[in-house]
Amino acid sequence: MEAAVLTGPQSIEIRHLLDPAAPSDGLVLKVEACGICGSDVRRWKEGPSKDAGAVTPGHEVSGSVLEVGSGVRDFKPGERLGVGPDIHCGKCYYCRRGMYNLCDNLRFLGITPGHPGGFAEKLVLTKDTLTNGIVHRMPADLSYVEGALAEPCSSVLTCHEKARTGYDDTVVVLGAGPIGCLHVSLAKARGARTFVSEPSESRRRLVSRFQPDAVVNPESEDAVARVRDLTDGLGADIVICANPVAATHQQAVEMVCKGGRVVLFGGLPKANPMTTLDANRIHYGEIEVVGSFSYQPVAHERALELLRQKLISSDLLITHRFPLERIAEAFRVASSGESLKVMIVMSRENL
Repeated sequence: MEAAVLTGPQSIEIRHLLDPAAPSDGLVLKVEACGICGSDVRRWKEGPSKDAGAVTPGHEVSGSVLEVGSGVRDFKPGERLGVGPDIHCGKCYYCRRGMYNLCDNLRFLGITPGHPGGFAEKLVLTKDTLTNGIVHRMPADLSYVEGALAEPCSSVLTCHEKARTGYDDTVVVLGAGPIGCLHVSLAKARGARTFVSEPSESRRRLVSRFQPDAVVNPESEDAVARVRDLTDGLGADIVICANPVAATHQQAVEMVCKGGRVVLFGGLPKANPMTTLDANRIHYGEIEVVGSFSYQPVAHERALELLRQKLISSDLLITHRFPLERIAEAFRVASSGESLKVMIVMSRENL
């Protein structure tokens, strides 16, 4: 089979590997689509970690069951599956309380050493993945690219459930990359008035297709003042930091209303994870500041259904599709700031 392997900084190549066999308690998935995530782009820029060595990335996966092991009863060849990367242990303090995304021993397809990802023609789903991972059958009328898109949709859906986004809320999304656009789309689907702040001209242009109620350029205007002007001086009910920029955390606290919610959705670089917030404004304004990381397995199933209902439009979000052999070009496009979701597809009819 053909598989993409990350070998160094901005170096990803196609290699011919032996076809995998289904373990007795697992299956082999014929990969049909796999999205390039912002975290994939970051690792592509940095190269694989020293302990990982060359690795096949990719964790936004959909495909069809090619082969099942002799001990597998829950899946059959030909079934269409959407797959997320998280594999929890099921035994730690957090797993025992149902908080699987906070598992102390969390592993990830396409990220954790020994767990190859979906930028390959075939992917083995082990017993651990089938029992403690994120694997769901796709609705019959959902395309494979939509099935792969369910993975990033799941974390965004979870964020809005945590923020309690509703029809009478004003939501500000800081950052208009692929995830920021998903936040806009889902906030609007939940009935909220939605603003976006984004310094990149190309991304301001791309987010406009999702019809936010206002788009702010923080490079040329005071984003906090603009949001307060748009909300009659009150500020937003919810502000979501959908980028890896610490300065926007303080900005979010300043533009949210009293009693509002700030969600830190985008992680900061590991080498510089510290941020500064106005503690008095948080205290006296009773502002909630929360983190939102990954999602529960059930969120992935819900995301598949949202995509089936067209409440989230894959046509608006997916700007580029590439075959596996052009994955190096696909990563360059995904890192350019001129694209939203870039998808690797295995079949020519899906290009």
